[in-house]
Amino acid sequence: MSKLGFIGLGIMGNPMAAHLIAAGHEVFMTTLGKVPAELLTGKGKACDSITDVVKQADIIFLMLPDTPDVAKVLFGEGGVSFALTKGKTVVDMSSISPMDTKEFAKKINALGCDYLDAPVSGGEVGAKAASLTIMVGGPQAAFDLVKPLFELMGKNITLVGGNGDGQTCKVANQIIVALNIAAVGEALLFASKAGADPAKVRQALMGGFASSRILEVHGERMIKRTFAPGFRIGLHQKDLNLALSGARTLGLALPQTAGAAQLMQACAANGMQDLDHSALVRALELLGNHEVAKSPA
Repeated sequence: MSKLGFIGLGIMGNPMAAHLIAAGHEVFMTTLGKVPAELLTGKGKACDSITDVVKQADIIFLMLPDTPDVAKVLFGEGGVSFALTKGKTVVDMSSISPMDTKEFAKKINALGCDYLDAPVSGGEVGAKAASLTIMVGGPQAAFDLVKPLFELMGKNITLVGGNGDGQTCKVANQIIVALNIAAVGEALLFASKAGADPAKVRQALMGGFASSRILEVHGERMIKRTFAPGFRIGLHQKDLNLALSGARTLGLALPQTAGAAQLMQACAANGMQDLDHSALVRALELLGNHEVAKSPA
């Protein structure tokens, strides 16, 4: 059994830490606010500070909203880097900038510690079911050390390459997911406006080449109007901004990604940034002055 640290116990971090505790590991935790009471069972232990977590743990996991949050937790006053001792491993499972991740890794490596970037896909449902896809960047030896812990939180676990490559893979994932949500939204909106039953259209499409996990899960959300997150539009906006800023650095044009980002921006401008990213369809509905389906009474 390992001594683990977990920093960031939000929608995703909470169930991920719970799986580590349930497996019998000693997990030292801190987060904004209080550590949830349900995690203080078995070997789950609340700490008063980041420093306390790092001093107790050999492997420290981060699950935070954005790049500045990770930078602050790692290198801000009282951050992870100030309490690290040689031989420990830092695992950032947040979804953040690949470019900044490479710099973070260099700074942690200079302290004699390993660094893995290991963003995830699967949302709250995947976190609770321990079925997350985990995309890892970093050295093979560190990956081998942490892989048994990843297997407590996810199913599809891949060492993509060096530091930053895990985050690059996650950005690619978010491009694909966003464009698929937009495509499903446009298709169901078209079908509904034309007078067809969008639920029946979705059912028919699920048996053909257009079938996808997005059509299955988010298509149903669009029809049933169930937009409680899941994965918030505001967070997906952040990921698409990472894609577009990276594309500028690389000299690439990502026109479809830019379009999806603008649809999410339209949602955010109308107060929907905290809805599930399947609510991207609401921007299309506003443009077309038509809803895929009426909200249940």
